[in-house]
Amino acid sequence: MNQDELKREVAYEAVNDIQDGMTIGIGTGSTMRYAIEKLGERVKNGLQIKGIPTSEDTAELARIHQIPLTDFSEVSHLDLVIDGADEVDENLQLIKGGGGALLREKIVANATDNFIVIIDETKYVKTLGKFKLPVEVVPFGWEITARAIESLGCQATLRTKDSNVYITDNDHYILDCEFGEIHHPEQLNQDLISIIGVVETGLFINMAKKVFMSRSETQSVIKIEN
Repeated sequence: MNQDELKREVAYEAVNDIQDGMTIGIGTGSTMRYAIEKLGERVKNGLQIKGIPTSEDTAELARIHQIPLTDFSEVSHLDLVIDGADEVDENLQLIKGGGGALLREKIVANATDNFIVIIDETKYVKTLGKFKLPVEVVPFGWEITARAIESLGCQATLRTKDSNVYITDNDHYILDCEFGEIHHPEQLNQDLISIIGVVETGLFINMAKKVFMSRSETQSVIKIEN
C-alpha cells in the first residue's frame, strides 16, 4: 500500500470505534479526510451520531458527507474524539497544529475522556521537536509575543500562506517555533501559556488515550494505548 492507502486504512480502523448514539469530535487534516469519508458512509447506512468539527474545512467536509453536526451550546461532553497529529512520542504526548486548527482541536479534545489519534509511522518519534511547534497568538503585538517565545530557546517564524500572513479560523496568527528536541513538553507548554499574547500551543499533554498507527513494512495498523 502507498502512503494514501495507509492513511485510509488507519482512518477506517479508528472509525470502527464509533457507536450508535455517540456525540463525537471530528478532527482536521489529510488522514481525517478519510475518517470523515468512512463516517459519512456509516451514517448513510444508519449510524446515528452527532459531530463537532475542529475547523471550518472539516465542517464543510462533514456536511458534504451528510454527517449531522452540533456545537457546544448543546453539548458539554463528547463520547469520543478522533484527530490526527504531527508528532506523537512514546508517552503519547502530541504536537498538533500543522493544519492551523490547534485551538479548536484542543477545545474539542479536552471535552472527552476518549481522545483517539490516527497517524502513520513517520509521525511516531522518541522525542518531540523535529516538527516545529505551532503556537497560536493574537495579531496585536505578535512581534513582542514572538520575542518572548524566543527567549525560551527557539526561533519563531510567522506562518504565511500564498505570501500572506496565515489567519486561523479564530482570526489569530500562528508562530512556528523551532525548539529542537523537547524533553519536557509539559513544562514548555506551561511556560508558553504564561506569555501574554499566546492563545494556545500545539502541545497536547496527557490528552491522547489511544493511537492508531499504520505500518508500511507490515501494511497493517497497530494500536497503542495509554
